[in-house]
Amino acid sequence: MDAKKLVEKAVEAQSQAYVPYSNFKVGAAVLTESGDVFLGCNIENASYGLTNCAERTAIFKAVSEGKKRIKAIAVVGHTEGPISPCGACRQVISEFATNETKIFLANNNGDIKETTIAEILPGYFSSDDLNK
Repeated sequence: MDAKKLVEKAVEAQSQAYVPYSNFKVGAAVLTESGDVFLGCNIENASYGLTNCAERTAIFKAVSEGKKRIKAIAVVGHTEGPISPCGACRQVISEFATNETKIFLANNNGDIKETTIAEILPGYFSSDDLNK
């Protein structure tokens, strides 16, 4: 699946966002190594700290279905340039990504930036760090 199609899936997920407080809709689509696609949207809560981002929603859905390796992820939001994942999402992406995982950051204007986990979270903490 190419970047454009994965971003289209993220836009589809974005339409389901539950954002009564911020009105800032974000969508994500995760392509697993097995070829399955899982969608996620941000889900807000009146207790703001309990809000869940689109990226984590999509990843958790994939993992809960037994898919633990991300081939690619697309994230889209209403931003001027391509959206940037928060730190928590970057760390969760790093848990299930590989060095080859493609990360597509996009906005609703059609701008897409391709990146990697090493670029958006240099020096990320991984399971390798626990085994030293």
